[in-house]
Amino acid sequence: MSSLRKLLRTLAVVGLSAALVAPATAARAEPSPADLNRQIERSSTELERVVESYNKLREDIKTNKAAVDRLQARIGPLERQTEQGRADVAQIAATAYKTGALQTADALLRPGGSAAMLDRLGTIEHLTRQRQARISGFTESQRQLVDEKTRLNKVLQRQDAQARALAGTKSRIERDLDRLYDLRRTAYGRATEAPAAKPAADHQAPAVSGQAGAAVRYAYGAIGKPYVWGGSGPNGYDCSGLTSAAWRAAGKSLPHNARMQWGAVSHVGRGELRPGDLVFYRGLGHVALYVGDGQVIDAPSAGRNVLKRGMNMMPIQGYGRVR
Repeated sequence: MSSLRKLLRTLAVVGLSAALVAPATAARAEPSPADLNRQIERSSTELERVVESYNKLREDIKTNKAAVDRLQARIGPLERQTEQGRADVAQIAATAYKTGALQTADALLRPGGSAAMLDRLGTIEHLTRQRQARISGFTESQRQLVDEKTRLNKVLQRQDAQARALAGTKSRIERDLDRLYDLRRTAYGRATEAPAAKPAADHQAPAVSGQAGAAVRYAYGAIGKPYVWGGSGPNGYDCSGLTSAAWRAAGKSLPHNARMQWGAVSHVGRGELRPGDLVFYRGLGHVALYVGDGQVIDAPSAGRNVLKRGMNMMPIQGYGRVR
């Protein structure tokens, strides 16, 4: 083989090797810290959206369970009324079968003149109206019972569908959480933030009076506790779980879902904000508790701890005051 031919073959092999190696090398390129942070932010935002949909499903199931309990409490007396109505109608039917026709004839044939006959006929008419009213009452009880049972069955079917959706959402959250934790391990060396040390001096709750003060003090006490999806304390929280727990400590009930909380509060302007108010973010997918001086306390996202920070950390949707 000539030297030229050997050189060309060598160049071809080298070129082929480079072509094969180059894509693999590019595929193995590690993402930059900035890329990882962007991925973590996107994953955290999406995960929180799914978590809040899970929380809403749980709230809907609680509402339906309460509706089922109310309906069942009403069905019991209706069933007893229906049974009593059946007994009344059976008695009326038996009496009519045995004596009904003869009572009218007896009223007409018994001596005593026309006045006495009219009195007797009036009594029969009165008894007849009473019986008809009892039969009508039984029919109405039956209709109410059927309607209540129909409504109950619809509520139970809706609750079953929600329970299945809840299980599916939970599985998705767990998968997404695994991926997010992998990203955090790559970026920060651990899946979750280290437990908080002793609270800093600026983590002491300010003096706020009334129920709002109780909510603010609770939120300060949660600083450093981990984000736990679906959590409402005392050992961990998600965003709406923290705000609902804080206001529960103040004697107020809020649903465990940011969008539902938005529907439960009075809306106020930014200039009206007071400690204890709620700040809602990015399409009602996140909520935090305002503690004054432009600061909020919130449960940020999976892998992080509850913290106090400036309230402008993301686009604000609006502000609410617990009624």
